[in-house]
Parts: sequence; structure tokens; C-alpha cells
Amino acid sequence: MSDSKTVEAYTTPMADDDPTAAQRKRDHIELAFRSQIAQGELDQRFYYEPLLAPHPQRGSLKHQLFLGKTLRAPLWVSSMTGGTDWAHTINHNLARACRDFGMGMGLGSCRALLGSDETLPDFDVRAIIGDELPLFANLGIAQLEHIVERGRYDLVRELLAKLQADGLIIHVNPLQEWLQPEGDRFAKAPIETISTLLERLDVPMIVKEVGQGMGYHSLKALFQLPLAAVDFAANGGTNFAKLELLRSDEMKRDIYSRLANVGHSAAEMVLITNQLVAELGERMLCKQVIISGGIQHFLDGYYLINTLQLNAVYGQASGFLKHARGDYQELYDYVDAQVQGLELANALLRVKGV
Repeated sequence: MSDSKTVEAYTTPMADDDPTAAQRKRDHIELAFRSQIAQGELDQRFYYEPLLAPHPQRGSLKHQLFLGKTLRAPLWVSSMTGGTDWAHTINHNLARACRDFGMGMGLGSCRALLGSDETLPDFDVRAIIGDELPLFANLGIAQLEHIVERGRYDLVRELLAKLQADGLIIHVNPLQEWLQPEGDRFAKAPIETISTLLERLDVPMIVKEVGQGMGYHSLKALFQLPLAAVDFAANGGTNFAKLELLRSDEMKRDIYSRLANVGHSAAEMVLITNQLVAELGERMLCKQVIISGGIQHFLDGYYLINTLQLNAVYGQASGFLKHARGDYQELYDYVDAQVQGLELANALLRVKGV
């Protein structure tokens, strides 16, 4: 190349390979003032580190062993619905999402399957989710108390067999049952029933609340049992105590309304659990957690699972439910955005204090 051509090559403007540049610049000018973030609105939980990693590749999340199986994303579909007109669509859509993104799934209450297989198609999702991912059935502590009283442990075994489930979720809901017009009353402390079930049934078990969370002493008791995991189901998401009050009469709402405000947030339960890790040492037999309850955003999940000192995933219920009642593509797009957000967080954010 001659000197004149060399000079020309370096002085000729580059071809415009960004046809949207002009419109983008106009957008920047028009939106500049609306895009300012006040100092008090900054998320103080993270260090933002823009220099240390490239944009993440799809599928860059680290695979995680949880409940004996490998997850491709640290997400759990928290138990939601059973026995409703929407249950079939919701559960089947959620199972497809778990398969496509490598998540675990807890079914909603399977109580109806204890006496009949009429609604089995609504819950029968093992063929969809596949054998490589965890799938757990779900029963309430009230039903399990009756099963223990009658010695009908075969009912639980049969339930797990017909669903090809990896284990059982036990939901503990004393406030919900108390406030529910049709609610059951517990004759024994739930921890007694759970302990008996662990002795009599050789199956993995998860214990969860249903929207109030659990305090120090309940968590301490649970973590000393050989459970597969504890699911926080903290206050901040769907509050079933409040939900049942809305179904009740006006007098009950007036008397018991403040009970719905009792409970613990997921962030508080993470702090309590970390305290128990230090206190219990080798007495802590359960070392896996599903952080759920009010987790509306991937940043909340990312922060909490990286703050907790145990193997953890984060669960969502209402967030998934909102997008699971119709066309699967809507749910797929929602979960895909969550997973991409986690990939970006892993690349660019560091949790403070960890």
C-alpha cells in the first residue's frame, strides 16, 4: 500500500454501522432528566464492579447440587396451587419452565390425591420436568397429623409413588388454619408430628411455612432434624393469614387483622439462620435452604442466597403464578429474564460484607 493510500485509510471516516444511532441519541436527550436516580434510591447491598468481567454468556450460571440433583439455575418453583380449575395449566407450564431452565419444583397441596386420583393429571408432571430435576409433593401438617394418628404412612408412600416425587414438602400453617373458616385445629405441636414422620418414613422431607416465616426457636428445632431442606416461606409474599381473613366475616377481620402482620422477612430469617450455623455447629443436621417469601426480583434472590451461609436457592410463587396461567411463552420469557438477570449479577455485582 502506498503512503497516500495509507493516509487515506486512516483519515477516511468509518462507515456508519449503527443505523439506530441518531434515534438513540434523541431518546437519550428526551429521557435524560427522567432517568436520574436519587441518592436514597441506590441499592446499597452490592458493590458494582464494571471492570472485572465481560458481559456474561448464556448458560454461564454455575450448576448447583441441591436436594441430590443438579440445578442449572438457583431457582425453586415454590408450592402454589392444587385442586383448582387452573391447576393443570399452571403446574404443566411450571414443569416445562423447570425443564427448560434447570430449576426445582414443589407442587401445591396434594391433599386431594390422598383419597382419589381424579385430579392426578393436574399434578402428574414428572414426565415433563424429567428425572434429572427435583420434584416434591406437598401435604399440610393437619393432614399429616391425622396420618400419624392412624398409622397410615402408606398413604404418603403411595402419594409419592403415583407422582414419582423425590420427597415430601410439609407445610406448617397454624395461623392460616386458625383464621380459615373451614380450618383444622392441631392436636400436637407440628415439630412432634414432623419428628415422628422422619422416624417412620425414609423419604426426603422439606418443611415450610406459608407466608409468615419462622422465628429463631422454630428454625433452631428444624435445623437439628435430618430434613432435606427448610423452606422459609417468609412474610412479604402471599400472606395466607390475611387471605383467609378476607374470606371471613367482618367481626373476625376486625379482631384478628393484626395477626396477619406477625412474622419474619426472608432477610431476617437469613440472619437468624447464619446465627444458628455458628451456634449449632455439628448439631445442625439440615444444611439446605429454599429462601422464599417476598422475593419479587432476581437481585433480592441473588443477595440472599449469597448472604446465607448454607447451600441455598431462592423460591418464587406469585411471580411465577402471574405468568403461568396462560400461554407458556409468557412464562418462558419471564423466567428467561430472571435467569439473564442472575447471570449479569454474577458478572458485575459483589455482595457487601460477604
